[in-house]
Amino acid sequence: MTVGDTGVEMKGSSLSGHRIIVGVTGGIAAVDTVRLLRELRRHGADLLVIMTESAQRVITPLAVEWASQCEVITDWKGDMQQLEDADAILVAPATRNTIAAHLHGMQQGPLLMALSAARSRNTHVLMVPSMHGDLASDPVTDDIVERLREEGIDVMWGDLEEGKRKTPDHQHIVARFAHGINSQKKNRKSVVVTLGGTYSPIDDVRGIQNTSSGKTGYQIADDMYRHGHDITCVVGKTSVQMPQWLPLCISAPQPQTMLKELMAIANDNIDAWIHTAAVLDYVVETPANGKLASQQGPLDITLVEGDKHILELKSKTVGSTRIGFKLESGIKQRDLIHRAVAQIEHSGMTAVVANRLEDLHDPSKPRGYLVDKQGSHFVLEHELNLCDALRTIIERGD
Repeated sequence: MTVGDTGVEMKGSSLSGHRIIVGVTGGIAAVDTVRLLRELRRHGADLLVIMTESAQRVITPLAVEWASQCEVITDWKGDMQQLEDADAILVAPATRNTIAAHLHGMQQGPLLMALSAARSRNTHVLMVPSMHGDLASDPVTDDIVERLREEGIDVMWGDLEEGKRKTPDHQHIVARFAHGINSQKKNRKSVVVTLGGTYSPIDDVRGIQNTSSGKTGYQIADDMYRHGHDITCVVGKTSVQMPQWLPLCISAPQPQTMLKELMAIANDNIDAWIHTAAVLDYVVETPANGKLASQQGPLDITLVEGDKHILELKSKTVGSTRIGFKLESGIKQRDLIHRAVAQIEHSGMTAVVANRLEDLHDPSKPRGYLVDKQGSHFVLEHELNLCDALRTIIERGD
């Protein structure tokens, strides 16, 4: 599908159906407003933007209107009824003047009016301050931020760079904002996602490893996080960058290490498990200490069958939703489904996402097949379709 000049490519649905007010104040970080607004739209947000007078000196309302494709309020007009139906408010950047004015009930413009209404209605608010390092370190600023948080407002600081507390990356802001909104919904779950490949050492410098980038696992974890669920990732060897906003990612590159972490986590009564990690079926029986010498002729390595994680966890995850992934090669679709059903029955799974290796490299083929306990299977056309399907199963509590 071709995206026009003002269009965006949808990345998810975590903000779909939400009416969002975006407040832009006069910090220099307002220059990033275009990126932020377009990112909000990529996740389905219905926007209304309010710019303070000082913000308009940094970025023009015309640019903001282009990025948001919505009404941009720059001053008082009429009865401002459009401020009354907001599901959440994002203020980025938020100057100290704005956050202090809100804290003390000031009404110096439409943004402060919207924030005041949000306070009375318990509407979710995220403020992203941007200011010089000295101002951010001022004890008065600390007091203001602490009081905001006591009122239930989420305050998100960026890193200190070049003497300034800059705003975080726009993708990070939107992910945290979506999580904050959706975490207030009912039926939120604790979810563990395993991802990446695993590694078994031959010696201290060599080893065998599955080829798995971790991309699918991170996409699923990101989607679940944005929809308000409590996510823990147990991460093997990956080749893609971890989303910095995921709250808890535990490194477990070896199969034995990963299983140990999972068994410990299972004591916490986890609601759902998604096993996307490529766990080695065979591991090195006795790794050598140090480095084996080179040019010594053939090297004999004994591989032994490793533990099946989903089977080992079966008795500790009774009552949890469990979704596995199964990859096969060189078989017909019918046989792929049969093997997925066998895995469900043997390991006590709720459902399995089944794939054929040859299909993963063919864009004309589906992303996979979601197979349930009854043997019914559903075609998953793409990654967003996959994320939506798994989230539905988990929220339903199957």
